[in-house]
Amino acid sequence: MATVSELSDPYANFMINPAPPTDVDVCRRCTTFVDGYPTCYPCGFSTDYADAILPISYSIHFGQLHNNLAQYKRGVGRPAQRLRLELSAVIWRFLATHEQCLAAAAGTDAFELVCTVPSRSVDRDELHPLRTMLSKIVSPTATRYERLLRRSEVVVADGAVAPQRFQAERTLDGDDVLLIDDTWTTGASAESAAGALSSLAREASGCSSWDVISTRSTRTMPAGSHSGPPRSIGPFARFTMRLTPSRRW
Repeated sequence: MATVSELSDPYANFMINPAPPTDVDVCRRCTTFVDGYPTCYPCGFSTDYADAILPISYSIHFGQLHNNLAQYKRGVGRPAQRLRLELSAVIWRFLATHEQCLAAAAGTDAFELVCTVPSRSVDRDELHPLRTMLSKIVSPTATRYERLLRRSEVVVADGAVAPQRFQAERTLDGDDVLLIDDTWTTGASAESAAGALSSLAREASGCSSWDVISTRSTRTMPAGSHSGPPRSIGPFARFTMRLTPSRRW
């Protein structure tokens, strides 16, 4: 059986580290490219709910990584199974190396729970392979994974950050949660998911985490402690999945 390194090593050929948020023409929150502004338009005009955002890689449209991330959830048969194993290995290797730094950026020692951001489609979300990958294959998340959110029936405009997009499966009491999503375009889904969890916590714990949540934009960091322009520094430090930690939910 192939090892985690053997499955993830090929991704070093096409994954690209995000630029640090302190670079010129880089959004200080999500690290996407901007032209002379401190943030991109979505980050500048929406509520920040997540405690920190960690982009693992840029993905070139229709490039190898872009295609792999589409086919692992839409493909069938052995090719799709292989992609799920490879991407699971990348997540495993990344978390084993960088999760502690991510937790520090979020102001916590560790994440007690891991969950995913639900898909846009309710039907597709029921069959989404990422949940199986995190609960069955990726060792660093297997014992912590829980399905905490589902897509609600509330209609929300595309690109809008709205916690009512999602409904929580149960109440949370002081848990630090790591949200994982496989792609990021505007960030609306991930921020909405973070907002849904934080809103639930405010009901249960008297708004104890609101000050932390409202100040996240000053705590954004890229993967690890990278500096300089996007570059290749190893297969475990680059991936388009975004890991969104939020604390004390």
